[in-house]
This record gives sequence, structure tokens and C-alpha cells, in this order.
Amino acid sequence: MNKKQFLQEGVTTSPETKSASQFSSECWFDDAYILDMDYFVKTLSGIKEKGVRADLIGSIIVHYASKWLPDTDINQFQGSSPDSVTTSWMKKRFFVETLVGVLPPEKDSIPCNFLLRLLRTANMVGVEANYRAELEKRISWQLDQASLKELMIPSFSHTCGTLLDIDLVIRLVKRFVSLDKEGAKSGAALVKVAMLVDCYLAEAAVDSNLSLSEFVALAEALPSHARATDDGLYRAIDTYLKAHSGVSKQERKGLCRLIDSRKLTPEASLHAAQNERLSVRAVIQVLFSQQTKLNHQIDWSTSFSSLRSPSCAAFDPPTRCLSKREMNVQQMDIRRLKEDVYRLQSQCNAMQVQMDRMSMGRKKPFFKWKKFSFSKVVREEEKIEDEGFGRQTPMEMNTNLVKAKSSLPQTYHKLLPRK
Repeated sequence: MNKKQFLQEGVTTSPETKSASQFSSECWFDDAYILDMDYFVKTLSGIKEKGVRADLIGSIIVHYASKWLPDTDINQFQGSSPDSVTTSWMKKRFFVETLVGVLPPEKDSIPCNFLLRLLRTANMVGVEANYRAELEKRISWQLDQASLKELMIPSFSHTCGTLLDIDLVIRLVKRFVSLDKEGAKSGAALVKVAMLVDCYLAEAAVDSNLSLSEFVALAEALPSHARATDDGLYRAIDTYLKAHSGVSKQERKGLCRLIDSRKLTPEASLHAAQNERLSVRAVIQVLFSQQTKLNHQIDWSTSFSSLRSPSCAAFDPPTRCLSKREMNVQQMDIRRLKEDVYRLQSQCNAMQVQMDRMSMGRKKPFFKWKKFSFSKVVREEEKIEDEGFGRQTPMEMNTNLVKAKSSLPQTYHKLLPRK
């Protein structure tokens, strides 16, 4: 028997059922409806005994429920007689309780959105607490697969003033977080739930009856590491402050403390810095966080540039970085220039010795060789090497050396005695 035949046979009514229905039209329960559900349950039990996979059994239940589950719109009861309304509610209650009782034990066998629709109907018709607890347990297990539309379940309690069932969502989120702490869920699933909760808060924030304690309780139901960014939470808080203009200054501060300014994107930070609804402290924290991020980026880029090319810092003004070959050539030129300077110094010292010998026997030497001139050249050269070989090119250094060599004979002739 394929699924189509099974579904067709599941809704077939017998003649006895039709006559019973015609005989008691005012009865709360439609006998045909009850017999169809009984037949469905028996057939499903036979399928389970044959070892059919749980996901296939779940697809059969979803298809059957989507086709035969009565309409759950509460507006359909307007203008109806009390007896017909009561009969419809009893049918729905029986239907939901029966479906929950035949769900496969595997947690991922039924889609989360279908379970949310089933829970919505269960809350509306007043299903027994144990059936609702089973649905909440299953939904919490796969809450990361839920959609925002299905999660927005209305509040059917007369004691609740909000339009949405906030307490229900808080229970679902807390149970999911407990699964995350136990290691049953991944970090990516927790991030998805955090995004879902922030979107839900933004939608629920427009309700003027939503109390501050309920908003904060749902926002704090998630751990701080669950949100990759706080943009969604900031949007929800800003929406709440718009819809609740009577929030006190202290309550406003408490709401703003929920936001981690370090986890805001530049776009959200720009909006928050100009948002008059936020507290002054929150705006200052946003500005300080952005300034800190900017400083970190500048420091990081500077350190990265210096690590990548440390020789670039020696150039003034900064130009392109030399290659390794160019640096080696320049170092060899400087070393050669230094050897030439020391050679000239040795020659000058030898000339000084000869001049001292020529002047011996006289009372007073007619001149004294000034050694500081070449010492000054050596010191200047060492200074150039210490400061870095990037300030002068080898061509400039060679030019200075040639000038020093050419000026040496002139200095020597000036020191000779005149005839």
C-alpha cells in the first residue's frame, strides 16, 4: 500500500459511520472523524512494525495532518453557534493529542515548523499539559531550524496581556541553551537561535503591553557568546524604546547595558552614535569602542608593514623598498668606500712622519700637521654608516670621496713653506 492509497483509505467512512453521524448530528464528536483517526493510528502502527524509517513515518504524519487537520484560524468561530464551536474545539483537541501520541521517538523525524503549528493549535484548544510539554521538548531540540513566522505563536491565555506568547519562547530558548551547555548542539546552531531570538524581539517590541522584564528575560536567555554581532539586539532595543516612550532613565540604562558596543558593526555604531533614544553612557561606549578598533587597525597595519619591509623605514622621504640584491650592492659600495678612506688616512700619516723628520734640527717646527681633517672624514663616514645606508646613494658617496681625494694635494701644498 503506497502513501496515496493509505491516505485515501484513512479517510474512507463506512455506511455504519454515516448513519451514526446522521443519527446524532448534535454530538460533540463526529463518529466518522473518530473512526478515521483510529484507522490511521492502526495503519501507522503496522507501518512502524515493518521497520520503515522514522523520517518516512514523519512525512506521512505531516501530510495527513496538513490535509485533514481542521482550520486553526480563531476567526472562523465568529458568528458560529456555541455548540458548533465546542464541537470543533473538541475535535481539534482529540486530533492533536492523537498525533502527538503517534510521533516517532526520533527527535529529528518531524520538521520543526510543523511542530510549531501543532503547538499553536494545542495552545489554542487547551490540549493536556503533558502533550504540550512533549511538543515543547521536541521543538527545543531543533529550535535552530525554526522560522520566525511559525515561532510567533499568539498568547491564548486570558491572564497574559501581550499578543505573543513570550513565556513560551523563553522556555524554548532556555531549554535549547541547556542542550548547548551539555554539548548536544553546535556553536553554529546557537548562533542561528540567537539571530532568531533577536528578530523575534524586534517584532515583539512593538507591543505596548510587553513589559521590560519580559524583554530583558528573553534577551538574557542566551549567553553572551551566542551573538556573533549585537546589531539585531540593538535594533530590537531601539524598536522597544520607540514603542515605549514612557521608559524611565534608569530602565533605559538597563536596556543599553544589554548591548556590547564592541560587537556592533560600523553601520550600527554610526546609527547608535546619533541615536538620541540611547543613554549617554551607551553612546560614549560606542564611540570609544570604534576609536579603539580604529587604533588597533592602524597599529596592525603599521606593524605589518614594518615586518614585511623593515628597510623602508630608513628612507626619508619614503620610497619604494630596495630589493635584496640592491641592498647587497649598496653595502659593498659602502664597505669599499670605507677602505679607501682608511687607506688615505694611512698615506697621510706616512707623509706626516716624513715631514716631521725633515723639520728635525730646527727649534720650532714651521708647521704641525692637522690630523683632525681626516679623522673628521672618518667620523662622518662612520656616522653615515650608523644612521643607515639609505640616506645617500653609492653615487653620491663616491662623489664625496673623489672631492676628498682631489682636495688632498691642495691642502698639502698650502702647508709647504714658501720660497
